[in-house]
Amino acid sequence: MLETIEWKDDRALMLDQRKLPWAETYYTCRNYRDVSEAIKKMVIRGAPAIGIAAAMGMALGAKAIRARKMDTFLRELDRIGDYMKASRPTAVNLAWAVDRMTALAHSLGGRPVEEIPPALAQEAQRMLREDVAVNKKIGRYGQEVVPQDSTVLTHCNAGALATGGYGTALGVVRAAVEAGKNVRVLADETRPFLQGARLTVWELIKDSIPATLIPDNAAGSLMRKGEVQVVVVGADRIAANGDVANKIGTYSVAVLAKENNIPFYVAAPLSTIDLSLPDGDRIPIEERGSEEVSSVFGKVIAPEGVVTRNPAFDVTPNRYVAGIITEKGIARAPYTESLKKLFDKQGS
Repeated sequence: MLETIEWKDDRALMLDQRKLPWAETYYTCRNYRDVSEAIKKMVIRGAPAIGIAAAMGMALGAKAIRARKMDTFLRELDRIGDYMKASRPTAVNLAWAVDRMTALAHSLGGRPVEEIPPALAQEAQRMLREDVAVNKKIGRYGQEVVPQDSTVLTHCNAGALATGGYGTALGVVRAAVEAGKNVRVLADETRPFLQGARLTVWELIKDSIPATLIPDNAAGSLMRKGEVQVVVVGADRIAANGDVANKIGTYSVAVLAKENNIPFYVAAPLSTIDLSLPDGDRIPIEERGSEEVSSVFGKVIAPEGVVTRNPAFDVTPNRYVAGIITEKGIARAPYTESLKKLFDKQGS
């Protein structure tokens, strides 16, 4: 299985996704600031993956705290948690992971301080294992919506590279193939960071799954020609009403799918669902630097001084979503009810 991130020798090692597909090199994080920088600079990306990275960052931060008193230790850990949460704003998995780590530390407040850092390191590794298991469950539920002899369109990368392993949207594809279905993938290139071109097709080629790379603006034309049977994408945050924040361009794909009567599915773990937000208008949307738009791999492609906009995500309203595939099943409209039921099922 592809190793996106691992814990080794009290370090967090991440496959450097900025260098794919040309080189497979690992980026070493020795402290929580390294992890935060890795998240900001897209060494690692994808909501579940940055959640795991943040958990490992918390473990590294805890290890470096020198406080002897528990209350001082916990205050410093909470400060590190706030620092980690500020790394990127849209993917809720990051804050979810940090909160899980700080909650564990506070629950162990009656123990000696020196027992907390190893407990957090173990928890971060547990979260990595859990994520892989969750993705495989998402895949098993999701493959049911993939027809035999079909072409799946996906946008951005929601595969092993965006998770602890296996993937969410690509996990659905992998599970469909494992179920014996003849499946092909059309992958949008996903400007400006080219996650589809550099990462998605790289993963699929490694798994010998037929994949065709297309320009983002070719998706609608191919849908109209009947060359797409289902769309499956990932998510960075899902509001309580089923509005979905995902990589910029997802909204356009969803509208085109609706126009062409093609089901549009979202595959994501429950940790990506934010029931505290009633709708997608409340989801914070990250804006990244202008150089990602005006340059490609360091080569300037636009006139000097050009004004750019670089929103990293957009929000797809729930009316375009045929279903949200999770590890507890597929939620369908009305999402305010069905998503809540999935969380109730999680607690049972």
